Amino acid sequence: MEAQPLTLDLPTEADTALLGRALAQILQAGDCVLLQGPIGAGKSHLARALIRALRGEAEEVPSPTFTLVQTYPGNPDIWHADLYRLTHPDEVHELGLEDAFGTAICLIEWPDRLGSARPDNPITLTLSHWDEGRRAVISFGTRPGFEFQLQRHLGAEAFLTASNWQSAARTPLNVDASTRRYQRLSRNGQKAILMDAPPDQVDKATDFAKVDRHLRNLGLSAPQIFANDAEHGYLLLEDLGDALFPAVIAAGPHLEPQLYRAATDVLLHLQSQPALPDLPDLSAQNWAEAAAVAVDWYRRGIVGNTDGRADFVSILAKTLRDHADGPRVMTLRDYHAENLLWLPEREGLARVGLLDFQLAQMGQPGYDLVSLLQDARRDVPLALEATMVAHFAKATQIDPEEFSAAYAALGAQRALRILGIFARLCLEGGKPRYLAMMPRIWAYVQRNLSHPALADLRKVCADLLPPPDLAKLEAQCSVFR
Repeated sequence: MEAQPLTLDLPTEADTALLGRALAQILQAGDCVLLQGPIGAGKSHLARALIRALRGEAEEVPSPTFTLVQTYPGNPDIWHADLYRLTHPDEVHELGLEDAFGTAICLIEWPDRLGSARPDNPITLTLSHWDEGRRAVISFGTRPGFEFQLQRHLGAEAFLTASNWQSAARTPLNVDASTRRYQRLSRNGQKAILMDAPPDQVDKATDFAKVDRHLRNLGLSAPQIFANDAEHGYLLLEDLGDALFPAVIAAGPHLEPQLYRAATDVLLHLQSQPALPDLPDLSAQNWAEAAAVAVDWYRRGIVGNTDGRADFVSILAKTLRDHADGPRVMTLRDYHAENLLWLPEREGLARVGLLDFQLAQMGQPGYDLVSLLQDARRDVPLALEATMVAHFAKATQIDPEEFSAAYAALGAQRALRILGIFARLCLEGGKPRYLAMMPRIWAYVQRNLSHPALADLRKVCADLLPPPDLAKLEAQCSVFR
């Protein structure tokens, strides 16, 4: 089904260029934009801004009025065509455009000359004179979500323009299961990170900014915020680099104990300080309900039903109340190696760079430690895990036996929740790559449930949750969309 056209008013030349830069961020190989409108409506101006956004501001972008086609090699190639001088549709075949439609980003001015060569499912952008500026009407064809993406990028472009970073070179950064989007920006030897976090999602830029300010006030290395429009979901952040813990450890395995000791000491420092006010404070019942995704999605995907959910929640809630429901501390929630950077040029605790903490809340002292040491994405040596658990318990003066039971209860809750989330990402989200981590998560479940204090939870999990059947889950990928 085709989406309704989007109408945008472009009062100035800068607004037309901004639209071009925003479109550049979402076009992919095989996308064709048909640029319609009378002479002087701004078609070439928009195309020039779009091309420079992808190839750099220094790129020479001549009008193809006389050459008919200008190409810009890259990944993918860009073809910019002006068909005004064509007198017959058959002349299109001589330009090679039809081959480019499937592999390049194509920008076609005067597309009415295409005739039968018109591509399937194009994006149609019609520019017209309006008041003292222009008006753009954009039809997206059958591309779901394209309007939302364009609106987010328009907002980002306006934010970067106001921050004087609109001309920066950009490199998209990988994201995980989040709706957030990141770009690395480079301008005149300076670097920054653009965060785009849609404000209607759980991961809010406003929360990130509040927690970031708190962490920096504690002397910790959260990114400095250079520009802030958190209300609309945009932040310009300090670029802390690429030295994520896994990469540093892969290059120097001898550094692993030092890095994990430093990360554990960051938690000890954070928890020894007053927490950020007004953080969410969930009950044991809430935490148990959150882990019920293990029944809702993992069991459902393998067994075909969600039987036993109430018993699962009841027993997990009791386990948490009995062993992990004491005085609260501030927790960062996603405290693991992929969210930690090593900054050896800094001193003390500031050597650990912190990312992805906007979901911070009040919780148990052991929760972030479990997140760090029972990592869904990498194996932490058992001896190192035991050393860090002992170090943490000693530093906090928690009885080792009590902390052992709390650590196991929190570890079971977290692993069960992740098991369900990964199943949901496959079954509903169409992302089977998370299944590869399930055997590791399942091993954490079994290890935590083996603690004597978790006997009741171990029994209910044994009754309800079979071992991972990755083939069965993958065969149903996206079936619940």
